[in-house]
Amino acid sequence: MNLNEKLVILQLENNKMKVKLRILWCLMLIVSFQDVCAEESANARQARRIFNSAYAQVFGEQGASLHYDVNITGIYKTDGTIWYKGKKSKFEDAKMNSWNDGTTVYTIKRKKHEVEIHSAKNNKSDKYSQKFKFEPENYNYSIAEDPEGLMLTLKVKKGKKGMKEIHALVGRKDYHPIRLRIKIAFIWTTIMVSDFKSGGITDEMLRFPSEKYKSYKFVDKR
Repeated sequence: MNLNEKLVILQLENNKMKVKLRILWCLMLIVSFQDVCAEESANARQARRIFNSAYAQVFGEQGASLHYDVNITGIYKTDGTIWYKGKKSKFEDAKMNSWNDGTTVYTIKRKKHEVEIHSAKNNKSDKYSQKFKFEPENYNYSIAEDPEGLMLTLKVKKGKKGMKEIHALVGRKDYHPIRLRIKIAFIWTTIMVSDFKSGGITDEMLRFPSEKYKSYKFVDKR
């Protein structure tokens, strides 16, 4: 075998080695990517499971009550108490009271001495709450440890409508809501939750007491 033949063979062997190294490198990248995806999937599953538990404690058929402090940065601040049970709700704050029986919303405007009546499907009496409509399936979920509990992060899926981003702080053991930070367009809203109780809400507690407001003017805006 002459020198040229040896050089050709060496070149071929070298090329084979390069190909093997590239294949090995690609395999390592694939395995690494699969590991990352598996971790992300496990994190997302845990986040969704914990979120579902927290969500059910607030909006489940057993009902719930809580006090809230809302701060829409630079625009609006309010606080009050709200009671939920399925599609029914009632809330009280400094300016108004409202009852929602799942079909009709009755809102008390104390200064005007009026009762506004709205459809539950299109409640125009509270322009801010309409911005917080939420569909759980429209979001990607993740979870991380936080000094105060567990931080759930929800980011809206591409092409879906709704709040852009949600950071929900919940209790580490009971998953009770503690704080929400919500991004709508470029505006952040902070909601502090206190006195949270799950269960013990009756239908009678959420009934609109029309007998108390006989002297009020009823304005039907359905």
